Amino acid sequence: MFSFDPYAPAVDANPFPFYKTLRDEHPCFWSPEADMWILSRYADIVSAGQDAQTYSSASGNLMTELPGRAGATLGTTDAPRHDRLRGLIQHAFMKRNLESLSEPIRDIAREVAESLRGKKQFDFISEFSSKFTVRVLFAALGLPTGAEVTVPESTVRDKAVMMVQSDPVTRTKGPEHIAAYNWMQDYAAGVIAERRASPRNDLISHFSMAEIDGDKLDEREVLLTTTTLIMAGIESLGGFMAMFALNMADFADARRQCVANPALLADAVEESLRFNTSAQRFRRRLMKDVTLHGQTMKAGDFVCLAYGSGNRDERQYPNPDAYDITRKPRGHLGFGGGVHACLGTAIARLAVKIAFDEFHKVVPEYHRVQEQLPWMPSSTFRSPLVLELAVV
Repeated sequence: MFSFDPYAPAVDANPFPFYKTLRDEHPCFWSPEADMWILSRYADIVSAGQDAQTYSSASGNLMTELPGRAGATLGTTDAPRHDRLRGLIQHAFMKRNLESLSEPIRDIAREVAESLRGKKQFDFISEFSSKFTVRVLFAALGLPTGAEVTVPESTVRDKAVMMVQSDPVTRTKGPEHIAAYNWMQDYAAGVIAERRASPRNDLISHFSMAEIDGDKLDEREVLLTTTTLIMAGIESLGGFMAMFALNMADFADARRQCVANPALLADAVEESLRFNTSAQRFRRRLMKDVTLHGQTMKAGDFVCLAYGSGNRDERQYPNPDAYDITRKPRGHLGFGGGVHACLGTAIARLAVKIAFDEFHKVVPEYHRVQEQLPWMPSSTFRSPLVLELAVV
């Protein structure tokens, strides 16, 4: 009897055999453990992502949602509110010119990479990607740095990572996860107040003042958007960097090509987003009955869009379990899809390419030490908690 439990450690460790069975035998599957339907084929996921009137995000998009978040963030609203929020937030992103971040990102990557010089073994996550992503996010959003710091960057990261986790036993957000979320809101509120008093060329300043034809984000929207961006920026970027490093460690030929020709990093990033995205599963709620693959999903039911499965669907990508940096996987779901595709894709792509360009200058040859990795317990995201690399 087949079962799929997105909270199970076995799914965290390797969801892809489960996804294969889902796609081939149960493309519209009811999971009692998750209390929702699972859509696993690429075409079904794309279709659902484009039909927000049927597959609503207004009840929350995380597999296990944080309290009070649904209905107030870009990822947890439907049109017309979603369109209004997206327009205002995009306006803030446009004001924060991406090119102005390129050199600061490179400076951060170079400095963190240099700290690894001479080491024979290190944890990529704690010693490189965490330090890099937190500093980049702080620079982009305008979070306090240097002499302004009252809360250590590591504390902000720890709270963000805790927010995206779930308790695999209770299948809920536990008190520690909710406490981290509440802490992050208090932290974000303080920064927002400071930026409103003294605006700068950063995203939080632009969010708090974004205006189109007299329309502005309200206080709750600014707060929860900022809180979500901190959470997603740290965990999504950090998680993807860990997965990319894992691919580079496991597929030495691809890594050596990227080391010899850093221009190939752009293609390697896209293939990694397809092959091993950290954003595995997000949910929607049905607004009407839908019959798919002989199953009738009822209005009010939750539905999981298994992006990680769609990216490995043979119906869309030939030989999908092969990591091929020449593939150019158009339309992959590494950043989600439809109206809720991630707004931070440009900065994420830029940051990862620059980070690994600088990382490979210091550490060009490496392999992973652990055969079995410790995986973060999360029903939505997938990334290792530790990734020990040995330098060759």
